[in-house]
Amino acid sequence: MPKQGAIVAVLAAAGLAASFMFTLVVPIQAQLPELLHASRDDTAWVITATLVAAAVVTPIAGRLGDMYGKRRVVLILLLLMVAGSVIAALSTGIVSMIVGRALQGAVSGVIPLGISILRDVLHAKRVDAAVALISATLGVGGAIGLPISAVVTEYLNWHMLFWISGALGAIVFVLVLWIVPVSVLRSGGRFDFAGAAGLSIGLIGILLAVSRGNEWGWASPATLACGLGGVLVLLVWGWYELRLDSPLLDLRVAARPAVLLTNLASLAMGFALFASNVSYPQILELPVASGVGLGLSLVAASLIVMPSGLVMMVLSPFSGRLAQSVGPKLLLVLGSIALVLAYGFTLVFSTEVWHILVANLLVGVGIGFGYAAMPMLIMRSVPQSETGASNGINALFRSLGTSTASAVVGAVLAGFTVQVGGVAMPSAQGFQLAFVLGLIAAIVALVITLFIPSRRDPHEPRPSLPE
Repeated sequence: MPKQGAIVAVLAAAGLAASFMFTLVVPIQAQLPELLHASRDDTAWVITATLVAAAVVTPIAGRLGDMYGKRRVVLILLLLMVAGSVIAALSTGIVSMIVGRALQGAVSGVIPLGISILRDVLHAKRVDAAVALISATLGVGGAIGLPISAVVTEYLNWHMLFWISGALGAIVFVLVLWIVPVSVLRSGGRFDFAGAAGLSIGLIGILLAVSRGNEWGWASPATLACGLGGVLVLLVWGWYELRLDSPLLDLRVAARPAVLLTNLASLAMGFALFASNVSYPQILELPVASGVGLGLSLVAASLIVMPSGLVMMVLSPFSGRLAQSVGPKLLLVLGSIALVLAYGFTLVFSTEVWHILVANLLVGVGIGFGYAAMPMLIMRSVPQSETGASNGINALFRSLGTSTASAVVGAVLAGFTVQVGGVAMPSAQGFQLAFVLGLIAAIVALVITLFIPSRRDPHEPRPSLPE
């Protein structure tokens, strides 16, 4: 077997590549209508397609990994990323770009699968630190990828963004095939195709309502039909899953207090993270004449945002050691507290570049600790044969939190504006309300975390991991 350090490094690279997909098009987002000769409503699907594909594919990929081999599914997802990158790179119209971005979004499933692989192949003493590192890639890839995307867009043709992501996916594919061992641990049963279809339809409905509510109108028939229809489908899906011997997801395991509360905390923490991702860059980039903006270029703003990702990476080994000594619950508590401090600070100080830098560093601490703790808490409470699906559901809850934050904070900033040179721009009042929402989400995450059981689930024996 390859050295365990090499396995961790390759899976971390896969995680970085996956999280990079979500900031890849940020530098060209405003120019997409002109670049793709489409309306702004249509080009919004370039973002929405990635989000929806990630949310739908991640839990399903986790279950497929548990049944047919986690490495095999990781390789398939990386191939989808490469295919999507090539399609997007060759795109001159909106339809092919949306297809390419949806395929790129599917690769997000490699992060929970990578975490599950670690549990299967690493020595028990190394699992927590490695899990913390892989979890950190959820934030690191986006934070580091943003300035890279900005620089590429500034000096090269925008299609190069997708050629670079395709090359990155191909390199990681080769490394995974070469370094990561095949996991022999498999769960039994047949794949639940009906359950996968039901989960997909329900999630797509809810995510469309959340992500497009601003454009469609929150009380519009389309938004209500998607949102309420999605909820109804998921209720029927849950009833159906409870009746199966081999469900897509064992909801009885998912309902265990440690798992359920961790997932709810993940949703709140995902909201708190993305509230900062939406608001901080806008403050940095808006013109000074707006009364709230700091007038930085996209490249300069992304360099202010980037250190939070580096903080996550630096904290990962410390997070693993801390989890081994005091347990992952404390990590999640510390992460939530850091997010509370970040938004509390921003509510008072947001008029200088260094204010946003300090707040974003606190966000990095919060997400670094919080995202490291979540999969550890999950894996202490589920059978080893269900870690892929369970980590996939946890990633789904984070995605629901981030997508909700994107829609809600976006609506707030669009609703509170000032006119600058005839152009509507977010006002100070809008940003303050966005920070309050982030603060509330962080407090909710903290309160939920305090109720998570600290001890292992007594129904599950301590897993026997490779020596």
